[in-house]
Amino acid sequence: MPLLDHPSSHSHHHCHHHHIPISFGRAFVIGIAANTSYLIIEAIWGVLCHSLSLLADAGHNLFDVITLVAAWLADYLSHKKPSPSFTYGLRRSTILIAFINAVLLIVVAGSIMWAAVLHLLNPATPLPTEQGMMIIAALGIIVNGFSAMLFSSGQKDDLNIRSVFLHMLFDALSSFSVVIAGVLILLTGSHWIDPALSLIIAATICFGTWSLLKDSLHMTLDAVPKKINASGLKTYLRDIPGIIDFHDLHIWSISTTETALTVHLVRSSIPLTPQAETKLLGDIIHTLHQRFGIAHSTVQIETQDYAAFCHHTYTHTV
Repeated sequence: MPLLDHPSSHSHHHCHHHHIPISFGRAFVIGIAANTSYLIIEAIWGVLCHSLSLLADAGHNLFDVITLVAAWLADYLSHKKPSPSFTYGLRRSTILIAFINAVLLIVVAGSIMWAAVLHLLNPATPLPTEQGMMIIAALGIIVNGFSAMLFSSGQKDDLNIRSVFLHMLFDALSSFSVVIAGVLILLTGSHWIDPALSLIIAATICFGTWSLLKDSLHMTLDAVPKKINASGLKTYLRDIPGIIDFHDLHIWSISTTETALTVHLVRSSIPLTPQAETKLLGDIIHTLHQRFGIAHSTVQIETQDYAAFCHHTYTHTV
């Protein structure tokens, strides 16, 4: 049954539920201002006291400021309305930024490891300023911890916000390790503790970033979002009364918070009245949204004869 444009055909239905992403604009402004100020203080003091941990953490904070700006831009773009050129709007920018942020975290971790190894092989003579190093790092715990709290409410549902949250959280952890390094150096006089803790920080960053990198790459490649119960969704489609098959089922992320779906449903040979088909489509769209969290659904109902001519088809029996 070919797809008709006339409303009475009811052979095709597209529906999307208007989901307005939560704006973190104010959180971004506060986070950028606080981290930029702290970055300047930390970098100056790191040079003065020859602390690798402080300089490494300052470098990480520089990336965090860049991360905050980029994530803020993506958050802003996600609220732009669709246009003829960008029919889904610019929501996908949140996926791109989340992936870039994950890669940046891995790069930062690698640079910290490299610098720590060089410092262990060729230790510089540190100045007796561990107390100052600890004070600056303690300030970092406050700044980064507070910044992480600004984004904690959105990090579970939005990968873009999660990438920012992890940056801030790891910075707070990094600053905490600097305080520990300062205490241990004062107690033992062993300055190798500083680069050793830097290695631990870097390893922690890599471990904590892996899931972010994997999830953002997953979304970038248009894989089925992990939050979607794909097997349960297929079972639901299979059990719809009057539907004997389905094909060309596609589920993908259009942003870090929204999911889209398209599917062709093959109905039985028993014809449906226009009213019955309208109700069926309405029920399907409602269930896809309520039970499976699909924000944008495009459903086509067709006969077996028409289904045979569709390209790239596969059925639930494959």
